[in-house]
Amino acid sequence: MKRALQAAGDASAAPAPIVAATATGLPEQAQALVRARAFAEPLLTGRLLETGEPILAHADAVAEILRGIGGSEAMQAASYLVYSCEHLSKPAELITSAFGQSYATLAVETTKLVNVQRQARAAQAKAQLLDDPAAQAENVRKMLLAFSRDLRVVMLRLASRLQTLRFHAASKLSPPAAMARESLQVFAPLANRLGIWQIKWEMEDLAFRFTEPETYRHIAKLLDEKRTHRESRMEALRAELEAGLARQGVPVQVQGRPKHIYSIVKKMRGKGLDFAHVFDVRALRVIAADIKACYEVLAHVHDRFAQVQGEFDDYIARPKPNGYQSLHTVVRDEAGQAIEIQIRTAAMHQHAESGVAAHWAYKEAGTKGYAGVTASSDYDSKIAVLRQLLAWERDLSGPVAAQAQGSAKGLFEDRIYVLTPEAAIVELPQGATAVDFAYSVHTSLGHRCRGARLDGAMVPLSTPLQNGQTVEVITVKEGGPSRDWLNPELGFLASHRARAKVRAWFNAQALEETTARGREAVEKLLQREGKTALKLDDLASQLGFKSADDLFEVVGKDEFSLRTIENMLRPPEPAPSDDDFVLAKRRPAADRSGKGGVLVVGIDSLLTQLAKCCKPAPPDAILGFVTRGKGVSIHRSDCSNFRNMATGCPERVIEVEWSRTPAPLAALYPVDVAVEAADRQGLLRDISEVFSREKMNVIGVQTQSVKDKRGGTAWMTFTVEVAHAGRLQQVLAAVAEVRGVRTVRRR
Repeated sequence: MKRALQAAGDASAAPAPIVAATATGLPEQAQALVRARAFAEPLLTGRLLETGEPILAHADAVAEILRGIGGSEAMQAASYLVYSCEHLSKPAELITSAFGQSYATLAVETTKLVNVQRQARAAQAKAQLLDDPAAQAENVRKMLLAFSRDLRVVMLRLASRLQTLRFHAASKLSPPAAMARESLQVFAPLANRLGIWQIKWEMEDLAFRFTEPETYRHIAKLLDEKRTHRESRMEALRAELEAGLARQGVPVQVQGRPKHIYSIVKKMRGKGLDFAHVFDVRALRVIAADIKACYEVLAHVHDRFAQVQGEFDDYIARPKPNGYQSLHTVVRDEAGQAIEIQIRTAAMHQHAESGVAAHWAYKEAGTKGYAGVTASSDYDSKIAVLRQLLAWERDLSGPVAAQAQGSAKGLFEDRIYVLTPEAAIVELPQGATAVDFAYSVHTSLGHRCRGARLDGAMVPLSTPLQNGQTVEVITVKEGGPSRDWLNPELGFLASHRARAKVRAWFNAQALEETTARGREAVEKLLQREGKTALKLDDLASQLGFKSADDLFEVVGKDEFSLRTIENMLRPPEPAPSDDDFVLAKRRPAADRSGKGGVLVVGIDSLLTQLAKCCKPAPPDAILGFVTRGKGVSIHRSDCSNFRNMATGCPERVIEVEWSRTPAPLAALYPVDVAVEAADRQGLLRDISEVFSREKMNVIGVQTQSVKDKRGGTAWMTFTVEVAHAGRLQQVLAAVAEVRGVRTVRRR
């Protein structure tokens, strides 16, 4: 460890200059491979993987595999850093210091994926879900999301798994069953999707050797039987075909094609054939100079041999989704034996063997990469690779959906994967739109979203996204969401998370407006009282609030009366007039009636007044508060002012109730009605007509109008006289029917 840290320190003290930034995003550094191995050697020497293989030897082999498929020196160097991560206390910092951020990111991301896959294998083995399509598809999904962050992880994981299988084959030790099946069901199909045949075939044969050893040995034995005769016959055909094409002026290279046991078994099982009728047991590959020469070779082959009907595929005119190109045909020789022949150019052959690896093997060539591949074309390649991975995941989801019981949708049918312009994968629910996508990337991006392009074409924001599409969001510098996005019938949002973010924005806006309204009311009150020098935070603290904004919020919501603030700021007022008070007496034990409008329990005679902050009226639940010099103040039991006073002086709270003696016909009580409505001409008149029609006297009106994004909002407070509060509910219902009224309530 000490030597490793010293190596990291030496590297960071005198870092090698970055010669060029490749299209992979991994900087090529001078002697990166040598330096990476020197960095890792003291950490890995003497350590073993869980398979029993020495870690340093494993890293050496992985680097060699990457070199064999065209991986750059930088990628080979990364193979050592990946295995160093688990033996460093701060791997990201040390690797960044010695080699740069890109190397550190690659090493850390690959290590994370290794750990995730190790846990998944353990869970599957424990649950015996090795053949479960859901478990398989979930493993693919985890790999998929990891690969989207850094595609170089693909190459490192494939090379590492291939070396692990090679080690088990050489040591004649069977790997864990979960690992062998994962190699066959996940890693080999991944190599196939990416067109890396060189790894695909070998990994399939090795994994199949461990999963079905008896079948593997049986086919291997069949291949070995008469092998000498078969190979001599194929060599003669190879030489004859090469010479015949040369005589026609079509120079080619004809090769025998390796026999892959797993491929033979799949064809035998898929087509119900016996071993003797499998075509690719005898196979040749022709490498031609160009596409024109490929078709000339095809014509010569069909003239020279009898073609097997239905066994011709033109993958040059119609390439496979992973970019594979070749001509495939099956013919019969003079003995009637079938021979499969593949015809392709050298470039097609290189792609067939290395697939996307060829696009990642960049050299130090300025702004262009290896073989003239530019950064933009690498981006296109990355998009193509990710779409292959997406298609693979959806293919696996099919059988999962078919096995789903009691549901119309399968386990993975409820989500899609789309790409950002930088080719990162975003997971979304089925039916998601560009607005959902924007919110999943960043809340601010969602708020400012105003348009979208799907695969470069402008579309409406409500357009449902499809699997594998590239989504580009068009934004404004500042702004917020539209209320239409919350309307489910318009189809702008499918994600609950995105919908919650939109609601939170509007709630924050409403709170801001309410707070601003409360601040304005408090500041006007302070101006009237000549107390503008008073600090707002101090005022809020005296009233029992944590901050001034908390005070402004309850004032703006009409939940805290300004009269409470006035009472705190003003000296005691003269005794109120008799009209504001009702005489109360203790109720006799036998007669629960009284002469006054309010009864105070346990007191012979007290002066009482109806509180103006909550304006109680029969039959409201009420409580009394003994004031200094003003008798008992009667409040509604739900009055916030009363709660604040009672909290400070609970000993001054007294029980009260309305008198049961019928009140005189002239006994009326003032109550406040708060109305919020869309501001318009004639609004005040229409609401006043409702009170008049309901024969309710209006003795006071306060109005305030504010222009906002909705056009304008009016807040009105009507003070009306009622003999009984129950009558008020009928009137409030009538006011709510007035056009533009949003809320109406008693204050």
